[in-house]
Amino acid sequence: MHARECFIALLGALLLTQTAPASAQSNNGKNLFTQRCAVCHGADIKGTGPLARKSNPPTPDLTSAAFRKRLQEYPGVIVSSVILRPNGDLIPRTLRENGVKLAPHPWTVQDFRDLNKYMSDVISKSR
Repeated sequence: MHARECFIALLGALLLTQTAPASAQSNNGKNLFTQRCAVCHGADIKGTGPLARKSNPPTPDLTSAAFRKRLQEYPGVIVSSVILRPNGDLIPRTLRENGVKLAPHPWTVQDFRDLNKYMSDVISKSR
C-alpha cells in the first residue's frame, strides 16, 4: 500500500469508528446517497443508475460480497477515498462528460458516518 492509500485508510477508519452523536440525522446518509451517488450506483446501490455503464470502468455493484467484505474490513475507507478523490477524477469526469452538475458539498465527519451507515444498511437488506 502506498503512503497516500495508508493515509486514506487510516482517515476512513478514524472517521467511522468514533462514536457518533445520538442526535445524528437518520436520513442524512440516504439523502446524500440519493443526491450524490444514485446517479451512477442506482437507488438499489447495485450499479444500476443512469450513468452506471457510462463510466470506465463501469459502476460497481456495491451489494456484492467483495464490496461488503471491504466495507466491513475497512469502514469508511471507500466512502472517504471516493469522496476525497486523492487519485484521479473518474467520478467528476463521468459527471462532466454526461452533463451532470453537482453543487459542491462541505463534507463533515458526520456525513461520512451517515453515508457509510446508510450503505451498510442497504447492503445488509439486499442479502
